[in-house]
Amino acid sequence: MRIITLLNQVYYLKSFVYKNDKIEEVDGMKAFVVDIIPRKNSKVVCPICKLQCPTYDHQKKPRLYEFIPIWGMKVYFRYLSRRSVCFICGVHVELIPWAEGKNHLTKAFQIFLAKWARRLSWKETAEIFQTSWDSVFRSVKSVVAFGLKHRRLDNITAIGVDEWQYSHGHKYLTLVYQLNDNMKRLLFVTKDRTKQSLHEFFDKFGEKRSQQLKYVCTDMWRKYLDVIAERVPAALNILDRFHIVQNLNKAVNKVRIAEARFHQQEGYEAILKHTKYCFLKRRENLTSNQEYKLKDVLRYDLKSVRAYLLKESFQLFWSYKNPYWAEWYLKKWCTRAMRSRLDPIKKFVKMLRNHQPLLMNWFKAKKAYSSGSIEGLNRKINLVTRKSYGFRSYEILKIALFHTMGDLPEPELTHRFC
Repeated sequence: MRIITLLNQVYYLKSFVYKNDKIEEVDGMKAFVVDIIPRKNSKVVCPICKLQCPTYDHQKKPRLYEFIPIWGMKVYFRYLSRRSVCFICGVHVELIPWAEGKNHLTKAFQIFLAKWARRLSWKETAEIFQTSWDSVFRSVKSVVAFGLKHRRLDNITAIGVDEWQYSHGHKYLTLVYQLNDNMKRLLFVTKDRTKQSLHEFFDKFGEKRSQQLKYVCTDMWRKYLDVIAERVPAALNILDRFHIVQNLNKAVNKVRIAEARFHQQEGYEAILKHTKYCFLKRRENLTSNQEYKLKDVLRYDLKSVRAYLLKESFQLFWSYKNPYWAEWYLKKWCTRAMRSRLDPIKKFVKMLRNHQPLLMNWFKAKKAYSSGSIEGLNRKINLVTRKSYGFRSYEILKIALFHTMGDLPEPELTHRFC
């Protein structure tokens, strides 16, 4: 079967004809080169207004456009472009259907590379298909730009807002996710974690769509809470259990570290050595050695043990179904914790009391939404950056995140190549 016959089946070009296919040397490597010519009596298309126009002249040299490889060999289209004379826009190089502007990659090859770049690292994709990292990046950028332009933002009722540190020196991203039951995807990325960062999202999202939001999941970052209260006051702002438990674990660990240092200074036995994860992990997740170590430590009257027992008893709070009784238990637990004489725990209780109405919204939402889902998405970000060997540029990182987590629509082709 000739290459031309295959191309006519999977990548038919209206107004153009595949003429010849040869094996030639391109950049020191053997490749299939397919010549393309215009169909007889076809007119050129103006790249500005997209109207058919008369032909003005031809460019001096034909150009090569890289297509999807076949049988491990590169494939190129060779075409001598015409110039159109448009009565509205003037003289321009014609619009061709298989490539954009001066890009030497065909649209089909760009989509092909972008699909593989979602499964492999960009470096691996470039090496496997014998192209450059820059070509893979430009392919992903093109597909993401198309997706952002054509994605639908209707019927979004639940979003999650979180920050993520993408570089040392307190460099953060503000991330907004859609958390609907049938769709979890990245909606928005911007630099910093300021009020302006979140205002930017609501400005782009639009007033009408913002009013349709019923639930907004966040952590306890005050600037986010203030913007949400201002822009979507009717939505239920939910503080979820993930960040609450995370803060409680940090408080318990502070108590353990301070007590371990005191024992070391006073020359006591190092009872708390290697007990960090014994205190922080759930009982059912402990290894056999950790379980044995914890059982041994609990025999002692220690501040760390008191902090641990308070942490474990706090877990009962999440088991309540009725918001009234959940609030009753929370107040009771807070009173006990304030009498513990453990400063990190008391600080945690003050934080709970300051955010109690937002915390109780988790029960009003019937536990349906949690930014624990956000943390799961944030873990994907770590995988994206690890797979890419680290993106140094914010713009490149933004494109990579939308490409992997944005669930964006892709340009349609007559044939699916991968």
